[in-house]
Amino acid sequence: MRAAHTRLDPAPLIEDPWGDVLIPDAAQSDEALLRSRAYPNVITRTRYAEDALRAAVARGIRQYVLIGAGFDSFALRRPPYAKDLQIFEIDFPATQALKRDRIKACDIALPDFVHFIAADLSEESVAAALAHSPFQADQLTFFSWLGVTMYLTRAANIATFKSIASCAPARSELVFTYFDERLFQAQPESFRELEKRVAAMGEPFLSGFDPAALGADLAACGLELVEDLNGAAIAARYDSAGKHGLGQPNSSHIAHARVT
Repeated sequence: MRAAHTRLDPAPLIEDPWGDVLIPDAAQSDEALLRSRAYPNVITRTRYAEDALRAAVARGIRQYVLIGAGFDSFALRRPPYAKDLQIFEIDFPATQALKRDRIKACDIALPDFVHFIAADLSEESVAAALAHSPFQADQLTFFSWLGVTMYLTRAANIATFKSIASCAPARSELVFTYFDERLFQAQPESFRELEKRVAAMGEPFLSGFDPAALGADLAACGLELVEDLNGAAIAARYDSAGKHGLGQPNSSHIAHARVT
């Protein structure tokens, strides 16, 4: 989706040509990718997270941790502002192995500032996973956690928030996405259909958060809520004229927090 956006949007919000390289046998056409319900969220969450990362780097952050990194290509397309960043990718071992195989097959040699950490976060905390790497717990760090929380239980999400706050100093930052928990209660038809599809793929939706209570939830974990945008606010920021086709449900949120 990121690569299709980069190629086809007349004024792309992100520049990411690596999707076709890392996933060369993708079954869907560009047109199908751009029509996907997930497409607006994929593009805006990438842009939002990297806007926040750029600002954080200007404030002195020097470590970037991608939780559930998947096939994110930031390490391959590292922009100039990130030249001094140490990048840590945490992901499920099988997924990460597939990504590393694809990078190797493309004859790409990653520099030593990129660190892969294979971990099953259902069994190991973020802090414990990072402890097996060159991660420095006394250095300001930026964490991104995109497209993951809805597949975890509330307890697992809260544990991850606490783990992040425990392993990085105050003023470290986190950007994450979540669903409004009322979506699970209302069960609109479009959501039921999506829920069935993801469940059939072995990754059912499990939980969301109440936007009105999110600040208190984060505070209890050692985090301060900086910003929380719903679908309308995200579209207003990045696609106010509607030319990118990035409108999305208000139940989809992206939030920015800071370690206290």
